[in-house]
Parts: sequence; C-alpha cells; structure tokens
Amino acid sequence: MVLRFAEMWRWQGTMDRKTYAIAGIAGVLVKFFLDKIAAFFFLQQLWFPWSYWIPLGPSARINALTPPESRFAAFMVMLALPFIWLGVTLTVQRLRDAGQPVWLVVLFFIPVINLLFFALLCAMPSKPLEPRRNEGAPWPAPRALGQFMPRSKMGSALVAILLTSVIGLFFVGAGTEVLRSYGWGLFVALPFCLGLFSVLVYSYHEPRSGGSCMAVAMLSIVLLGGVLLVVAIEGIICILMAAPFAFALAALGGALGYAIQLGYWGNQQTPATPAMMSIVLLFTPSFFGVEHLVKPQAPAFCVRTAIEVNAPPEKVWKQLVAFAEIPQPTEMLFRSGIAYPVRAEISGHGPGAVRHCVFSTGAFVEPIEIWDEPRLLKFSVTDNPPPLRELTPYAHIEPPHLHGYFVSHEGQFLLTALPGGRTRLEGTTWYSNAIWPAAYWHLWSDYIIHRIHYRVLEHIRADAERN
Repeated sequence: MVLRFAEMWRWQGTMDRKTYAIAGIAGVLVKFFLDKIAAFFFLQQLWFPWSYWIPLGPSARINALTPPESRFAAFMVMLALPFIWLGVTLTVQRLRDAGQPVWLVVLFFIPVINLLFFALLCAMPSKPLEPRRNEGAPWPAPRALGQFMPRSKMGSALVAILLTSVIGLFFVGAGTEVLRSYGWGLFVALPFCLGLFSVLVYSYHEPRSGGSCMAVAMLSIVLLGGVLLVVAIEGIICILMAAPFAFALAALGGALGYAIQLGYWGNQQTPATPAMMSIVLLFTPSFFGVEHLVKPQAPAFCVRTAIEVNAPPEKVWKQLVAFAEIPQPTEMLFRSGIAYPVRAEISGHGPGAVRHCVFSTGAFVEPIEIWDEPRLLKFSVTDNPPPLRELTPYAHIEPPHLHGYFVSHEGQFLLTALPGGRTRLEGTTWYSNAIWPAAYWHLWSDYIIHRIHYRVLEHIRADAERN
C-alpha cells in the first residue's frame, strides 16, 4: 500500500509493514540530518548517532547552560515535536493494520524498547479487517464493565467526565500530599492519560465524533481543576498556571483515544477493559514512583533585570541597602496572591550584616557576603517565605509546593556608573525550582522574578532621583 505524504500524519487509516519501515527509516534519517545541521550551527560541533545520549556534551550541566547551548536545546525540542507526531501516527496506523491494540503506541515513548518495538512492527504481517458495520450501529454486546456504562451520548459523556475527575483527584492527592512530587507524573503523564481515559470511556458502546471526544477530554480537565479548588488541594493561581500545559496534553491523549476507538469501530471489536484502565492505572503512577525514587536535583536558574537611574551610584547605593515601604501594588499579578516586596531593613554594616527583604508573605533573610560600596552588594538567602498566598474560597490553604520547591539562594545589586551622573542598576536572583517540566515552569518563575525586580528597582530609582 502506497500512502500519500499527508495521510502519514493522520490518526485514521492503516499502513502495511513495508510502508511503515520505509517511512520510519526515512523519518529517522531526515531528523538525524537536521540535527547535524543544528549542532553545527548552534555549537559548531559534529553530531553522531550516539550524540543523542549526551546531546550537549559530557561536561554540560542543565543548570549552567551557555546561551548557545540553551538555544540549541530549545531548537531541538521544537524540531522534535513534528517528528514525534509523525512517529505516533505511523505507529497507530501500523498497529491497526496488524490487528494489535492501538494503545500499545505508548511503547513508542520508552527508550531502547521503542527500537525493538519498531523492528517488531516491521516484521508483523497485516491482518485482514472484518467488514465494517453501518454507521450508527452499536458496539457488540457489552461485557462486565460495559453493563454499567450508559449508552446515550450525554450519559456516557457525564460518566466519562465524572469518573476521570475522580481518578485524577486520587492521583493528584497521592502524588502531592503523599509522595510530595510535582513533576512529570503530575503535569505530563496524568493529563495525557486522563484525556485518553475519558475518551475511551465515552466511546465504550459506540463510535464518537472527533469534536465530541475533544470536548469530553477538555471538560474532564476543567472539572478536575474545579474539584481541586473545592477540596482545598490547590488555589486558583496554580491551577491557571498549569492549565495551558494540561490542556495541550489532555488534547493529545484525547486524540489518541479517538484513534483507538476508530480502530475498534473499524474492526467490530468490543473495547477491552484492560486497554482502557492500564494506561491510567499503571502508566501514571509509574512516573510518580520513578520520580520519588530518583529524586532528581532541582535545576538552578538566574534572572537579571536592569534599569538606568538618573542619579550617581552613591545616591542609588543609599536607597538599595535598605528602602522604605513601597506603595501597594496595582499589578494584577501581585493582587492575585503572588508574593511581592514591601520594604528592606538591614542590621549592621559591611560583610556580615543581615538584610531582611520583607515580602507580603514574610521576610527573606539575606546575610551580606560582599559590600563593595557603591558598586556591588551581594548576599546569600538563608530563609525563604512562601512564594504566594493561594487564591481560594477558603480562609487559608497550605499546599506542599509553597515550602521548599521554589527557593531563592543568592542575590545581588550591581551598580555601574554611566556618563552624565547616571547609574545602571542591575538586580540578580539565583534560585531553584523543584517543579517539572522545568522548561515550562521556569518561564512562569522567571517572569514573576522579573516583575519583583522591577518593583524594587523602580522604587529605588524614584527615591534616588527624587533625593
């Protein structure tokens, strides 16, 4: 069977083993060629098949990447996305052609195993499809679990959404309250599996349209977010921060569920309960378990923010060491509960002095390490207040991630004299964030720290220029 190029990107249809092997090998070669070009362009280095194990070199550290390494890593992630989509759609079509459960596509994401899986699919013969039923015809007689599933479109949708939300609540509670894990299991595996599971439940008795499958997958995530708010596990701000990533992964899981139910519809098979349940009940907790055992080290990040002040460094220095109370914030970010700086106090003078930067949630304790007046003030951070007050219907909630997950380690103010009696004032914060995927969450934390920097620096500039 010869497929047009556009058909290879679709969830529907089948693919024989010869076409699958040719398309798969061609995709790998094209990806490898593009990676070689990217490695030479960004890093001026050669790229080999074994480079995928250490893409940035053996000496690279994720918390200390150079700008070229960061750009290369970001480009590689973006470049991989269309090839991941192509690999999944090709594998789904090949599994359907071979008469195998489509949910086995999860093996595509497991290193080493996916190579053996590819070879196996290249060897498996096609299985003739049974005659298709007329559109609108029901599934074969239900078994066991199917007897409790409503047959109506509305009833099956409600059950899928409610059941998915209950399972999601259980895993969120177990992952955050018991294992104290805010990582790939919670923010990647769980929304993907919930989107997949909700569509499989929804389409248990008869095939459903793609649009309704996506609606069920999205509504399941919306209801889960509402339940987390009602039972006081999370606040509105954290739920909204996680929402874009969760919706994208739930949509991907829902698309896979739609492809699976199309396979059942075309082959006149009754949906298998193990295929539905194993994805959520085994795949998700395995991520939690691995993260809990491995305990990956939180990556460190650095945020720098600079402004120019129309005053000499001597006047700016007097304002930054300790500053008076800053007016109440008008930004929605801070008014929603994110911690914001209020004032700074200092005890002592020179190295060894202790600075207290008071925030809306408490005070950062900052022992001074370098006092180079009026050029550099550098300090460590020995105590961190909570990064936010959760916006919630209740008086107060205390999720585990408010303590020990978002931690500031060091900070400094650097003053550089400019012509005309002006000063370049730069604030820097070194921090770690133990919430994964780091590439997503550090976008939020970097933005918040930038806004905190600007609030302090603008206040210092106003006082220095006024005085």
